[in-house]
Amino acid sequence: MRVPFTPVPDSLLPPVEELLKAAVSSLGGSERPGQVTMTRAVQHAIDKEEHLAVQAGTGTGKSLAYLVPAIRHAMESDTTVVISTATIALQRQLVDRDLPRLAETLAKELPHEPTFAILKGRRNYLCRYKLTAGWPEEEEQDQLFDPREVSATGRMVQRIQEWAEETETGDRDELVPGVNESAWRQFSVSARECLGSSRCPSAAECFAEAAKARAGEVDVVVTNHALLAIDAMEEMSILPEHDVVVVDEAHELVDRVTSVVTDELSENSVFLAVRRAGRLIEQPVADRLQEAGEDLKALLAAAPDGRIDELPQVLGLTLALVRDSAHACITAMGSRNADKDDPEKGGQRKMAFAALDEVHDTAVRMLDAFGHESEVDRAEVVWLEAGTDRRPPILRVAPLGVGGMLRDKLFGDRTVVLTSATLALGGTFDGLARQWGLGDGEWQGIDVGSPFDHPRAGILYVAKHLPQPGRDGLPEAYLDEITELIQAAGGRTLGLFSSMRAAKAATEALRDRLDVPLLCQGDDSTMLLVRQFAEDEPTCLFGTLSLWQGVDVPGPSLRLVIIDRVPFPRPDDPLTSARQRHVAARGGNGFMAVAANHAALFLAQGVGRLIRSQDDKGVVAVLDPRLATARYSGFLLNSLPPFWRTTDPAIPRAALKRLAG
Repeated sequence: MRVPFTPVPDSLLPPVEELLKAAVSSLGGSERPGQVTMTRAVQHAIDKEEHLAVQAGTGTGKSLAYLVPAIRHAMESDTTVVISTATIALQRQLVDRDLPRLAETLAKELPHEPTFAILKGRRNYLCRYKLTAGWPEEEEQDQLFDPREVSATGRMVQRIQEWAEETETGDRDELVPGVNESAWRQFSVSARECLGSSRCPSAAECFAEAAKARAGEVDVVVTNHALLAIDAMEEMSILPEHDVVVVDEAHELVDRVTSVVTDELSENSVFLAVRRAGRLIEQPVADRLQEAGEDLKALLAAAPDGRIDELPQVLGLTLALVRDSAHACITAMGSRNADKDDPEKGGQRKMAFAALDEVHDTAVRMLDAFGHESEVDRAEVVWLEAGTDRRPPILRVAPLGVGGMLRDKLFGDRTVVLTSATLALGGTFDGLARQWGLGDGEWQGIDVGSPFDHPRAGILYVAKHLPQPGRDGLPEAYLDEITELIQAAGGRTLGLFSSMRAAKAATEALRDRLDVPLLCQGDDSTMLLVRQFAEDEPTCLFGTLSLWQGVDVPGPSLRLVIIDRVPFPRPDDPLTSARQRHVAARGGNGFMAVAANHAALFLAQGVGRLIRSQDDKGVVAVLDPRLATARYSGFLLNSLPPFWRTTDPAIPRAALKRLAG
């Protein structure tokens, strides 16, 4: 809990360099030039109220470099600083390890021991009232016909109920092993569904409100990019008042914000609204929405998936029918504050309004996405995602860019520091700065480098002699190349593939060729696979893009990283293809601004898996010859750590054999 006190004049606080030195010394570390440079840059940005982008390579100690000036600012101004991350893993590292140790150390140097808390969206916390009120919660339609799914969900529901008796935070991430969304939804509410602290009988025990209250009393609040975006976009603040935000893992900011502002419409969402509202309004009104949902179901089942550039007449009529029938239900519901003295009925009413609002507003948004005279004027893209055996087709709508929103809502009235190991794509911050909505002169960028000697520690080998990758799986020449590289390394390989299909195909094909253990993503939980990979040196692990940012295996268990192809987005990806076309319509290079930036970012993340400590050595092998031959290869190579480069296959094999001993 923050100790109330008068803000401390800057002159009475130790210089940020002195605080960093004390922290590093206390934690048993050594001074790193990049860390000192970053700390000074962050302090300068805070003092001057300037936006700052910092690329800090692995091993820099960037969390300490921004936490020290952030805490100092909180002390100086008696305010809260917000730290936003993209992953749960980094959140936990900050809250469970970095901040407790740093707070204890700086307590001797500052007016009081720094305090901190973690804050997530309301959906992440158990709702005590929903737990006890027994609100009816509708099952997903596919589960109604799958006894195994119902049984598994039932066991998870029971586990949640048992956990609810002992948890102190109600935080979903503390429930291990985790549970599926269907089970968790029965005990959580969204912000729209929440009764509110003034009406909820369980408000005094509310986990979400308790977390929000703690966040308002501390110096540092750790949150995620999604909640940061929601807080910036919504009229009602979730985060405590703050004037400085540090965005770690900033390379993921655009994608996470895009996910927050992407809406979807399907038969399930319409029928859910019907079931919730049907208990509270006259049947004929609910039947109109049911019929609209049936029309939508039939239309989406017959329509081809992919991007929708022009609004077909039948889709326009169906969306208008959904919109109007949802609006009729909303009108029939009457006052949103009815049943305020009956929490159970009030809760059901709130949930019905939430479902109806979502259906109505999404239909309106989709209709508004069309009708522009030129591509330049288009602001959003609509596409149909094909259904599967387990879920129906889904119609989605997303913005072509989030830069305008970020510029107005996030960067407008606060200082923002953005940092990651991969921000300078093609050697410049400009690409990501444009996506963030920052123009020339509105920000500063600095690359503090890495403490690792990349040219001496690793080799970047591009298999220039191989054929270009095709769409029909891995060519035989690729399998031969992978086999020879892994044999030279004696296993110890992380294989990063552009698709799950490619990862599985390579695993099946190579298990007969190799005499080392070969694991594949999906064989078990990712955490267990990575642990097995790290603990048994000869073991190899194959996976997809989702592994690229989550695997941290320093030491001799990882000597070789194989990347099958340059990770461009799929040509038929609706959102990225629409963004490319939009950039081109405005006179830009859509391929370089969207596809090449995407590829550079993911390639840099993948290459960055190799060197994680001062003692690491090894080879990154990119099998795609385009990294050496294509016109854009220089842009991609300039986005990567400065490894020693070669296209001669004999050199990496010899180096790997030497490392294998």
